[in-house]
Amino acid sequence: MPPVLRRGARGEAVRRLQTLLRRHGFSPGAVDGIFGPATEAAVVAFQRAHGLLADGVVGPRTWRALAAADGKTEAERTGGDPAPAVRRVDVALVAEMFPHTPLDPIRRHLPVVLGALEAAGLGDKPGVLLALATIRAEAEGFEPVAERVSRYNTSPGGHPFDLYDWRRDLGNRGPRDGWRYRGRGFVQLTGRANYARTGRRLGLGDLLVREPDRALEPELAARILAAFLAERRDALVAALHDGDLVRARRLVNGGTHGLARFRAALLAGDRLLDDPVWPAGSIYARVERASRRARQWA
Repeated sequence: MPPVLRRGARGEAVRRLQTLLRRHGFSPGAVDGIFGPATEAAVVAFQRAHGLLADGVVGPRTWRALAAADGKTEAERTGGDPAPAVRRVDVALVAEMFPHTPLDPIRRHLPVVLGALEAAGLGDKPGVLLALATIRAEAEGFEPVAERVSRYNTSPGGHPFDLYDWRRDLGNRGPRDGWRYRGRGFVQLTGRANYARTGRRLGLGDLLVREPDRALEPELAARILAAFLAERRDALVAALHDGDLVRARRLVNGGTHGLARFRAALLAGDRLLDDPVWPAGSIYARVERASRRARQWA
């Protein structure tokens, strides 16, 4: 796999990077093997042009984009390992992220969750940690769950989930749709429209609309979680890059429900899982910098 490069790096790999950038119209100045400000600016411009997180760090995704633009083969594009982080996650690491959860459901369901994430292109450190933190926020027992009746979904004296029945934003059409398409899974898939869209995305046709309880099956729940996060991946990773975990949580939940559990799990995983692009503790450092900036402006 090509090395991860960032400002301050030197050597032949930087020279190769500079040559590729120049070839694709993003001049870094001299091809001198020194990753300085001009090379960083060229990398950022290339990343923006190719829909990548514009952080100036040349990791696996940026190398693959450079190789793809250069007409390389699939093996050359992937560097031989498209998702190294997902293969370093085990039960012991997840148990640290889920301190109140029994080990048995983690052992049973972690393989299908990790398999679904890798299949959806979420096998890097941000993708894995965002998914696991989402599970802790929404299904801390590491079991797919169905949404419970609460004052937020059921009116006083009303039938269960009647406040969802006419939620046009969820695609619901009237009585009992609220109950039928209530939240289910590792991530709370909610509303007729989301069941329909997710089913189509997964190649299931209208199966989830006809049989919404299928969203509670662990393997399918894992695929739904992965598909849901994959749609929002770029925005979620940008939120992590900015150290904004509130924004990251809202991108999934629409609000801040479960934020404390989400934050605790994500930062625990960040500390335990080292990575060339996102070293251990790097997300925590970004969160702390964002907090300091917020206090300065307060």
